[in-house]
Amino acid sequence: MNTVRMNITLPYDVAQILSGVKNKSAYIADALTAKKEAEEKERSKKQLEMAYKQAALEDYECYKEWEDTVTDGISE
Repeated sequence: MNTVRMNITLPYDVAQILSGVKNKSAYIADALTAKKEAEEKERSKKQLEMAYKQAALEDYECYKEWEDTVTDGISE
C-alpha cells in the first residue's frame, strides 16, 4: 500500500483519544474509511428514498388517469 506522510492539527480532546492508541495512523485511516462508507451509504439511502417517492407519485398519477375506467360498466 502506498502511504503519504501528513502533519495534521487536532483538537486537544481528540488527541487525547489517540494517546492510548498504538498505531495511530491505522486507527485514523480506519476511522476515515468507516466515516466515508457511512456517508456513501446515507447518500445511497436518500437517493433510493427519492426514487421510491418518485415512482409512487408516477404510479398515483397513472392511477388517477385510469380511475374513471376502473368502475366503467360495472353496476352494483
